[in-house]
Amino acid sequence: MSRLALVYDLRDDYLSMGYSIEQVAEFDTLETIDQLDAALRSNGHNVERIGHGRALAAALVKGRRWDLVFSIAEGLTGRSREAQVPALCELFDQPCVFSDPLTMAVTLDKSVAKRLVRDAGIVTAPFLVIENMHNLDTTAWNQYPAFIKPLAEGTGKGCERTSIVHRPDELHGAIEDLLQRFAQPVLLEAYLPGREFTVGIVGNGDDAEVIGVMEISHRTADEAGVYSFVSKEECDSMIDYSCPADPVATASGDCALKAYRALQCRDAARVDIRVDMNGQPAFIEVNPIAGLHATHSDLPMLARFNGIDFNTLIARIVAAAMQRYGLTLLTTNKTAHELAA
Repeated sequence: MSRLALVYDLRDDYLSMGYSIEQVAEFDTLETIDQLDAALRSNGHNVERIGHGRALAAALVKGRRWDLVFSIAEGLTGRSREAQVPALCELFDQPCVFSDPLTMAVTLDKSVAKRLVRDAGIVTAPFLVIENMHNLDTTAWNQYPAFIKPLAEGTGKGCERTSIVHRPDELHGAIEDLLQRFAQPVLLEAYLPGREFTVGIVGNGDDAEVIGVMEISHRTADEAGVYSFVSKEECDSMIDYSCPADPVATASGDCALKAYRALQCRDAARVDIRVDMNGQPAFIEVNPIAGLHATHSDLPMLARFNGIDFNTLIARIVAAAMQRYGLTLLTTNKTAHELAA
């Protein structure tokens, strides 16, 4: 039986320390941890709940080891916070699921990720990084409407109706607000007015494949065009999801897979795509630690829409990781490659 360590940031722990709902938006609920634990056990693994990255560090220092660390910990502070647990695992030669520290770091900084995919020939919206108000020259930007968001956040944090900026005189105040609220640079990019997709990918290298392309449509005009923190939290009432198979959706999946490979993502990730005014899918960002609530998170949802239940999704992610390390699934006496096939 394979031994897995489950590492996570529990939302309630940080709320009890006085952090706000928005500050801990990326962290997981106990329900998500229970679902993930159950899915891993149903696939024959022996699961030990470790908790956050500092708890993992203490265990590794004491000499504890597992066949795999399955980490969905986002980290609390720093531009490279999603890389903290993978870096610990790399330091202690501990196999772990999902991307390595470098990919985790560059994908959290949206501008770095966009530069890398752009250099790989993948379409992404033109952009600037605003470090501070002294760095803002409104005359140097002439593409409107524009879209602004914090440089290194997830779960739609800082994305709201005011993120769409229509005129130069609106830009100054909107950027100043984000700089003050999130204490980090702001990404300024051309707004893409077309359809919005999120794409689930599982696997590694040439074996990586799209498991689903899900379109995101807003039910009301209030949040139209912005897949925000609010709309994600209230998705049951605010968002319609579908998995079309038309040429634009297919092209969006192709674009996402190219970005996944260019950024050297591992095992699984979710890639966000928007369509520009010419009908061309463009890379927005990638989440290498996609949310894994069985019914609420985008990756399990799009998997389910495409006939992949939650337990099977988790099994495929673990199999991809074990295949990378050449590990055997002890419960079946098969290699991960044989299971994936």
